[in-house]
Amino acid sequence: MTMNSTSFTLGSLTLRLILAMVSAGVIGYGRTRRGRTAGFRTYMLTGIGAALSILLAMYLYEMLIGPWADTVAAVGMKFDASRYAAQVLSGVGFLAGGSIIVIEHQQVEGLTTATGLFASVCMGLAAGAGFYLCVAVSLILILLALNVMAPMELRFKRRHRNITLFVEFDSVENVEDISGLVTSRDGTILEVDFEQIEKTKDRYPSAIFSLRLAKDHSSHSEILATIAEQPYVYSVEELIS
Repeated sequence: MTMNSTSFTLGSLTLRLILAMVSAGVIGYGRTRRGRTAGFRTYMLTGIGAALSILLAMYLYEMLIGPWADTVAAVGMKFDASRYAAQVLSGVGFLAGGSIIVIEHQQVEGLTTATGLFASVCMGLAAGAGFYLCVAVSLILILLALNVMAPMELRFKRRHRNITLFVEFDSVENVEDISGLVTSRDGTILEVDFEQIEKTKDRYPSAIFSLRLAKDHSSHSEILATIAEQPYVYSVEELIS
């Protein structure tokens, strides 16, 4: 199906590019407010770039079946406009992958930023293709996932029976004491991963505990307080990915 004659007017191109920029920028603005690495301008630029790529693909297709049709027939050239979108998605995978980092205590950060960039690029492709209804619906759903669902996800994680704790203690022998505290409350130690074994000038011995709490003692704050009250524990922190 070919495009109509108004597809490449100044007004049509401007509308599509601005729509891609604004919709992606709305998502990026929320990330900027949270102090994320990829924010307002990054999302705007990825949206514009995605829209440009699909517009270029559509323009070339229109030219190949129109003014360049005789040349195409003579040389037998084939053209697949969808390859442009595929290459854009491959490229944003590299960009998004660079935003994923491993921070302290073996935690991974940047997954939401990476997926947000991917969604922003897809939205830019839709804007460039003139699929306005899809852009409007996807923008609402992406904002819903990033903003409304975030506190709901946090509340769910805090009520989940599985919990991961980072604990600094006096000596390695205290690991058995901490494990005993958990089991005394009918909890289960799933895994213990030592981060530091010996005491140094700057740090105490520490480990990451993966636990499964009992149904009757599933309060995260309760287990945190119980461990923190022990005289041999210097600090305890819940790790939430």
